[in-house]
Amino acid sequence: MAGILIVAEQLDGTVQDISAELIGAAVSIKEQIGGPVQVLVIGQVPADLAKAVNLEGVDEILTIETASDHFDPLIYEEVVCQVGFGSKPSVVLIGHTASGMAYGAAIAARLGSGFASDVFGLGMDGDELIATRSAYSNKVEMELGFSGKAVVVLTLRGATFTPPKELGNGVVTAVEVDISMLVGVLSHVEYQDAPPSDIDISKADFILSVGRGIQVKDNLTRFAELADKVGATFGCSRPIVDNGWLPVQHQVGQSGNVASNCQLYFALGISGAVQHLFGMKHIDTIIAVNTDPEAPIFNVATYGTTVDLFELTDALEQLF
Repeated sequence: MAGILIVAEQLDGTVQDISAELIGAAVSIKEQIGGPVQVLVIGQVPADLAKAVNLEGVDEILTIETASDHFDPLIYEEVVCQVGFGSKPSVVLIGHTASGMAYGAAIAARLGSGFASDVFGLGMDGDELIATRSAYSNKVEMELGFSGKAVVVLTLRGATFTPPKELGNGVVTAVEVDISMLVGVLSHVEYQDAPPSDIDISKADFILSVGRGIQVKDNLTRFAELADKVGATFGCSRPIVDNGWLPVQHQVGQSGNVASNCQLYFALGISGAVQHLFGMKHIDTIIAVNTDPEAPIFNVATYGTTVDLFELTDALEQLF
């Protein structure tokens, strides 16, 4: 049977945002791939989790009950492989997350499938699936085909694909698999939360970002204060993070964060490298400030100026 199998991701009994994004990606190629869109939900009470992934475009939700909601890569690998060998999907979609990376490649190896990780674009060339990902330290975008492969396993980048907005009416089916051979192989000790951060680029609707044009690290405070005054989230380009001036949570771009919810982007002293444009070129309104009139940022900007960014900042500080 053809179709698309999505592996939903949950954390301690809560479905993660990447799951809906995977469904959105699947729906975008559903007609060309053919067959149903199935979502695989693994957890202690999978029926409750199924409600969160029953979105428009989903045909069936397969639930697998496990002893715990704690993530175990061996269990996910075994469950997906058993389901995959049974349903024989054409495409398997997994989130490119810490969890997804722990078992995605192993599934591809066992299924003998094509494989690509950190995919941010999906398309078709005739009947062949094409996956787009970055290469050479995010300097180029690479399109991959999978000739001769009956199955393709992909891990998809988060905050990239648009989730369905409407609820679905997928059929919920409980599935039994044998994972007895894995009992006691691994034991969960504890889950440690990531260090708290007061910034989420992917959810910000107004971002003020700075690049190398601010010249020195000491100027960061001034621009961070400006962002706060105008009600913007403070972002940056990759060189700022590479220099250790700001943590990666502030970075906009292919190797940082995609500004997926942003409506207004204010770029100060940013040239507009390809990897940065990937994270923000889709935004409706982009205001770029760069003294170089040939800077690539102007190719995607709604409004642009070559005035000195420090003079402009002086004026904005007087207004706010």
